This record gives sequence, C-alpha cells and structure tokens, in this order.
Amino acid sequence: MAEQSIDELIRIIAKLPGLGPRSARRIVLQLIRKRETLLQPMIRALQTVDTSITTCHICGNLDSADPCHVCTDTRRDPSVICVVEDLADLWAMERSHMFRGRYHVLGGVLSAIDGVGPDQLNIGSLLTRAAAEEVSEIILATNATVDGQTTAHYITERLQDCQVSVTRLAQGIPVGGELDYLDDGTLGTALASRRPF
Repeated sequence: MAEQSIDELIRIIAKLPGLGPRSARRIVLQLIRKRETLLQPMIRALQTVDTSITTCHICGNLDSADPCHVCTDTRRDPSVICVVEDLADLWAMERSHMFRGRYHVLGGVLSAIDGVGPDQLNIGSLLTRAAAEEVSEIILATNATVDGQTTAHYITERLQDCQVSVTRLAQGIPVGGELDYLDDGTLGTALASRRPF
C-alpha cells in the first residue's frame, strides 16, 4: 500500500514542467526523509493555495482576492494595460519592478496547430477594457515566437476601433549580449528597432 502511494506521488510530481520520473523519485525521497521540515509544510502550503487562491475576473491574475491586488492598487496607472500570454509572463514583469500599470493575461496564444483560436483566449474582455475611457495605451508583451507575433497582430487589428495607442515591447540585443553570439533574427530585429542615442 505504501509503495503504491509513493509511486502515485512520483507520477504526479513527474508531470510538473522540467521534471521526469528520475527527478520526481529524488524529490519524493527527499520529502519522505524530511517529513517535518519539507513534506508537512508543503502539504499545508498546497492546502492553503487550493482553498484560498482565485482568478481575478478583471485581468486573469491569481491572487487571494478578486479583484487582485494589482487591479485594486491605486498607485498603479489604470490608463496603461500590459497584455501577457500567461501568469509566468506577468510574474516576470513584476520581478523587474519597472511596470506600474495594470495587466491582462490572455491565457495562451493563437495557434492553428494546437487548435487555439480567439474564443479560447481572454481577448474579448481585453477589448472591453480597452474601450474604457481611462485606458490610453495597450502594451503587447507576447513572446517573440510565431504564435506570439500572430496573436499580437490579431489583437492590434481588433483594437483599431478603440481610441488607444498600441505598443509592443522592444526586441533585440539583451543587456550584456555580444553581437557575435546573437542569432540572425535577434540581430535583424535589433537593427530594425534602433533609436537615437
């Protein structure tokens, strides 16, 4: 019986991104060895997350409140909305401490191969938000992939009737990057996006 429950835990952990069966076995072994310091606090944290975290009906962020703390923060600029593909992108933007507006999580990107169309994404509510008088700029922060670019173009077309400025995150040479190590696409984008110094 104990072996079955351990195997089940290994199978569940192996489903997490970046982990396989071998990594999952090592994690489970460590959790079992350190029950008081790792396993029991993890169980409590998972139960808390399961019962208290909800999705914000305005932007799609995860929080313990709906609307989330970003949408209700009066220090943030409600006239600027940054559109991201998923929560990991929102969290990355927040880690930078550079953006002080609001967010909108699409929940993915358009992908014909995966069968993801506009109806499967959180685009309709973005259009509603963009039509509000207080919104003046939509920043498209989708990834620089084919699907990310396609999604950005689609959203730009849909926003044409709204009185908002649509901008895109700059792309090109990363800070600390060396030209010799850049791929042709990144270098070409950097050249096309150059600005006065």
